[in-house]
Amino acid sequence: MSESRAAIRYAKALLELSVEKKSTEALEADMRTVLDTLNDSTELQEVLADPVINGSAKQQVLESVFKGSQQGTLDLIKLLVNNKRVGLLGQVAQKFIALSEALRGEEAATVTTAVPLTADMEKQVLAKVAELTGKKVSLKSVVDPAVLGGFILRVGDTQYDASIANKLSEVKRSFVNSI
Repeated sequence: MSESRAAIRYAKALLELSVEKKSTEALEADMRTVLDTLNDSTELQEVLADPVINGSAKQQVLESVFKGSQQGTLDLIKLLVNNKRVGLLGQVAQKFIALSEALRGEEAATVTTAVPLTADMEKQVLAKVAELTGKKVSLKSVVDPAVLGGFILRVGDTQYDASIANKLSEVKRSFVNSI
């Protein structure tokens, strides 16, 4: 839990700096690149998590991977390395993106379904979430066969679970409790 608090603090500081320098959009694009790169590269994750590799080596690796990034991104990497918090880079990027979206009045929503959403269904979900929140919404669609059917919608800290797997679980719990 304290790691996520630390990530939020770093992300807030980076956001304040980016607002001052009017580089929020560019830094958000960098943070999306950082997040995608970390999610796609298990080798990079292992390098960052390895306590045997010293901080300067990790910094060199990150600076070469994210060569051409904004100065704020490179400064963040240097700061995290110096504070021995480089393992938080992905969390900081994720928190920065969320804070930046909130600053623009946007909300991120994730919908999890058993099968991919059609373009029409995605538009309907977007419209409904925008209507409920009153904000501009960006939708991330996740396919998870374990849902079986229905959907799980997460907007901010709120989750609505209308999945078949959840309904079956409720039936099982009520059956077990009645015995």
